[in-house]
Amino acid sequence: MNHFFNVKTLEEVFSLVEQFSVVGTQTIDIGGACSRVLAEDLIAKTDMPGFRRATMDGYAVHAVSTYGASESSPAWLELAGTISMGRVPGFVLKPGQAAHISTGGMLPKGADSVVMVEHTDLVDGESVEVYKSVAPLQHVIEAFEDFAMDQTVLTRGTFIRPQEAGLAAGLGFSELMAYKVPKVGIISTGDEIIPITQEPVPGQIRDINSYTLAGLIEEAHGLPVLYGIIDDDPSALKKACEKAVDECDMVLISGGSSVGTRDYTVDVLASLPDTQILVQGMSVSPGKPTILAKSSNKPVWGLPGQVVSAMVVVKIIVIPFLQKLQGYKKSVRQIRVPAKLTRNLASAPGRRDFVRVILENDQGSLLARPVLGKSGLIRTMIHADGLLEIGEHVEGLEKEALVDIILL
Repeated sequence: MNHFFNVKTLEEVFSLVEQFSVVGTQTIDIGGACSRVLAEDLIAKTDMPGFRRATMDGYAVHAVSTYGASESSPAWLELAGTISMGRVPGFVLKPGQAAHISTGGMLPKGADSVVMVEHTDLVDGESVEVYKSVAPLQHVIEAFEDFAMDQTVLTRGTFIRPQEAGLAAGLGFSELMAYKVPKVGIISTGDEIIPITQEPVPGQIRDINSYTLAGLIEEAHGLPVLYGIIDDDPSALKKACEKAVDECDMVLISGGSSVGTRDYTVDVLASLPDTQILVQGMSVSPGKPTILAKSSNKPVWGLPGQVVSAMVVVKIIVIPFLQKLQGYKKSVRQIRVPAKLTRNLASAPGRRDFVRVILENDQGSLLARPVLGKSGLIRTMIHADGLLEIGEHVEGLEKEALVDIILL
């Protein structure tokens, strides 16, 4: 059978992501929360920071006591004391008084601002001159200025970076509810593929795709599970697929979409229980012979065997599906940077091309220099810094055109 004449656009494939559900949830320790996705809204249990604090070393004052102060006519304030870090001041600051305070210290009652130490002069042990006036709340963080009690500080689906983990810790959360890390099964197929520990004879190649795909999945914060190499044998492939679908949340079949094997790959996937073939080709290059099936509500991809094609497909389409499984609030396709093209590039209408490029700095501007080469040459990805996307309805790009580059 020929399965690859009704190709889908990239947008049509992206729209299918809504057919899949996120993985389950689990409680995790805050110490291991980075790179996870929050599974419930985080509500502040208290105000943060919880007290009025200084943002500068200097003196806590009533702002009104400094009005009109200048180099020629300083304000003269009585020194009421020194505020110890981590302690509640044991006095109330009166108008006309000042208290020495360090960055992060708690303002005493009555104080509403801080004069920077650079704008003061300690006259003796009992008084201080102020040479610059301050406004109320200047150099001060309010008790609720970061976040207020009962405020939703993080929403479900937020990717947890160090700053989000720090916020949760600062609010007293020792544990968080997060989505589980999706397991992604990786099956490498082909009679010509051998383990990397073996010496290839003519006609054989070592397994590259298992490791490049696993690296891309790890980079996207998934958990790759390698199922080894499967010969071009439909029964063996079916058995491996059944095992991977049962144990994982997503499955990648590398090499199962080439001309010689794509028909039986589709047939094998269609024979799996509770499985529907959603995509039998995409209008992209490289990566046209890509398969997507839905098996037990899990995405199963048939990727091209050529290493570059497989990596490009994972980068541009598989990762957004993985983000759906991870529970992201919204899919983040790629990070893109603007650059100027260094040469003319031809493109065939009716498909979306992804060209590998090297980024070069030219007096503060980025230049994108295409890395030309066939999809079987991994060196083109080794040299590349990013991918240049050329749309289906574009018949090429001219030299010096401003383009967006997807970073690799």
